[in-house]
Amino acid sequence: MKKTYLFILVVSLLFSVNTNAQKKNKAIYLLDKDLSNFDIWLSVPHTTVTDLPKGTFQSDNVGKGEPIGLNNNLKNVFSIIEEDGEPVLKITGEIFGCISSKATYENYYLSVQFKWGAKKWEPRLEDLRDSGILYHAHGKHGSFWNTWKASLEYQVQETDMGDFIPLGGTTGKPKVEIRGSIGEKRNKYDPNSDVYLDKIGYTSAYTEPDAAHGEWNHLEIYIIGNDAVHLVNGEVVMVVENAKKHDGTILDKGEIQIQSEAAECYYKALSVTPIKKFPKKIKKQVRFK
Repeated sequence: MKKTYLFILVVSLLFSVNTNAQKKNKAIYLLDKDLSNFDIWLSVPHTTVTDLPKGTFQSDNVGKGEPIGLNNNLKNVFSIIEEDGEPVLKITGEIFGCISSKATYENYYLSVQFKWGAKKWEPRLEDLRDSGILYHAHGKHGSFWNTWKASLEYQVQETDMGDFIPLGGTTGKPKVEIRGSIGEKRNKYDPNSDVYLDKIGYTSAYTEPDAAHGEWNHLEIYIIGNDAVHLVNGEVVMVVENAKKHDGTILDKGEIQIQSEAAECYYKALSVTPIKKFPKKIKKQVRFK
């Protein structure tokens, strides 16, 4: 009886500890020296990429052809360096691709620090530096443009932090300011608008509070169900409502992917915190339909 009682007591204590930890909604930090929480996917190297294994397919159109594939981190496109004792994800950008979380997430707060590096690569050598955070990613690796999963994108691009892009047939409905006829110009999120478009592509952020080149930016996403709020350096810049998959079903969970897209960049302090509802500070600023 004593052994049985002790066993029940230990199990009860362990359950209590786990339950309390969940209730506290502690942040889960995803970056470590081995990138153990992620898989790596690389797409098609541009024809200008050198020192690749013999027979590696290359193309001027990196969205077509035979991708390098899963967990073959050629040219060390993704690596962890240490800065002030903290793991930092370095993305060279030389080959298009992403890291893709092994776990699926729903109802969470994502926080990460981001800055640009110096190098740029073809086929975007003359374009703005580009990366991105993809959330609610689902389906096959490389299903969109041979590179990413179907997902919702928090755009990370020079002068375009926090913009919204639906990938792979996904949809979402930000409130927008109509700028001329529909489709004439890129739509822009407007928190004071009541206009929702049924079919919407790239949507610009409300403001662009980017830090100067080379300085750290604080990027945040609050996600409850199939609604999401994008913040840049503490400012709400985008609200995506009623996200759906290509088949029209609700899109409320998925993996997290971080893009390599022809620009050197760095991410650190990447964390996911489970939440049950949008915090008060968000509800005060955001009016959902």
